[in-house]
Amino acid sequence: MFSDNKKPRPMNEFGGQPNRIEKNTKIKGDITSEADFRIDGKLEGNVKTSGKVVIGKDGYINGKVECVNADIEGKFNGELSVKELLSLKASAIIEGTVTVAKLAVEPGATFNAACTMGKGATTTTSSTAAPKLESTKSNEPAKAS
Repeated sequence: MFSDNKKPRPMNEFGGQPNRIEKNTKIKGDITSEADFRIDGKLEGNVKTSGKVVIGKDGYINGKVECVNADIEGKFNGELSVKELLSLKASAIIEGTVTVAKLAVEPGATFNAACTMGKGATTTTSSTAAPKLESTKSNEPAKAS
């Protein structure tokens, strides 16, 4: 009788309404949002969100995307950085550079990208970096320091 069921619930856990770029819409520029984003049109530019990015079957992004999660059915070309899960559907076509914690790929997806994967994948420096090489003389081999 006196429950919390009548209180309005947010659309997503990051606050705000999800954003959409509809089919037959072309945008050039950068997008920053705290809510989820769905692209069914074409975007040439960068997307940065603390939510989820969905590229629909007719969607295309050429640029840099930074997000928490991503579902891709359409095409992506550029630099993709996903903090948690990247899910590629069978119709997805990915080209470029991908940094992700977890990756799910359906059979049929095209994934032509350099991929860095794992929990520490979103950081730019690594504690397991290769040793620095120093050259002593032009005719001697380099030494690791």
